[in-house]
Amino acid sequence: MIIICPYQASETMDSDKEIVCGADIHKDFLIATMISRSGLKLQERFNMNQDGLLAFRSWIINHRCQRLAVESTGGFWYPIFTILEGHVEFILANAYQIRNIEHKKTDKLDSERIAIYCLNNLITPSRIYPKDYRDLRSITRARETLVNARSKIKNQIHQSLSTCCIKLSSVISDSFGKSGRYIIDRLLEGKTIDQIISGIPSKRIRKKEDELREAIKNGLDPVQVFLIKANLDVIDDISKKIKILEAEIAEKVKPFEDDLKIILSVPGVGFISAATIIAEMGDYRDFPSADKMAKYFGIVPSVYQSAGKLRTGKITKTGSKHMRRILVEVAKAISRTKKNSRLMRFFQRILARCGKKNIATVALARKVLCIIYHLLMNHENYQEPEVTKTKPKIPSSVSPIRMMDIDEMIKIISQAGYLVEKDLKEGCG
Repeated sequence: MIIICPYQASETMDSDKEIVCGADIHKDFLIATMISRSGLKLQERFNMNQDGLLAFRSWIINHRCQRLAVESTGGFWYPIFTILEGHVEFILANAYQIRNIEHKKTDKLDSERIAIYCLNNLITPSRIYPKDYRDLRSITRARETLVNARSKIKNQIHQSLSTCCIKLSSVISDSFGKSGRYIIDRLLEGKTIDQIISGIPSKRIRKKEDELREAIKNGLDPVQVFLIKANLDVIDDISKKIKILEAEIAEKVKPFEDDLKIILSVPGVGFISAATIIAEMGDYRDFPSADKMAKYFGIVPSVYQSAGKLRTGKITKTGSKHMRRILVEVAKAISRTKKNSRLMRFFQRILARCGKKNIATVALARKVLCIIYHLLMNHENYQEPEVTKTKPKIPSSVSPIRMMDIDEMIKIISQAGYLVEKDLKEGCG
């Protein structure tokens, strides 16, 4: 390609009908290459800050660029899309689709390669979710991160208990429920097994006295007491943050109230599951069929055909892993129910045919996704005479400030350097 000065290139490229740009983006900078059908090329480097992106926008507009293609690398493309939205056609490219198959790789070559792909219409644009969906998706994924962190700390507590030969999880299904937490707290206080059993809140757990005595034959050493207390404090703090996020999810999902009601009518789907499905799915009208949606989220088997022989393997696992996770959780919830529903019968048929619970669960997860798609397209609720679903519990959409009590507010204001005095008067109601 011939490289000429920017001013000369601007005059020449203005007369050309197709002007595109490819950008190789990084955390601190981007390399942009602008090319046209006439064979001219412009290449610039811009910083990934406010001034740099504004300069990049001016560069794009001044040269009358029609399309911009960028690689979907993390969240680095978000500010570029925000700055250029409405000014140029934005193409978000899948990194796997535009991967470099040559040995030589530099930022400038990557930028030029993306521009060439864009000029020749070789890039299938990835979906860009509207802002309402993006905001909801950010919050649901943040909640998932906190839940995973809490689960990791719970496993550390189980490990600490096992170190002292205390097998509480073998007796209680949820060691951090009301009764489980009571037992752990009493163990940390050094109470005897008789004192612990007599004070357990649940009668069902108290009936397991022999099993509890067998599981708790030893006390905790000082080091494990310290570690468990520290981890319990972290769990309590994370749980508070999760409740705040759930309240924000309830607020952000209000624009999709009709879709939420439809998805909640499906067995095994709770409020958080429904909100996550809405956030990860985006606008379901983007998909021409339920099978296309299942393929997009990677919950279809991989296919390999050679010499007339067709082989199917594991699911492709393309698309959102968060969507697959929540669908599998819904499928597991359905498989554990005792109701003889159609979905349960479907699960049992697949399980009897293949003999593997994981395969049957994934098959049921795909069926649930397809059912949700058809229900949303037809604006219908899931109906089955054998299934009477209880009303799901929806968190209160109260703002985080209103969820704090007065002591927490005073603590925050005091940390900011103010002197606060609490004046409580009798008879004020």
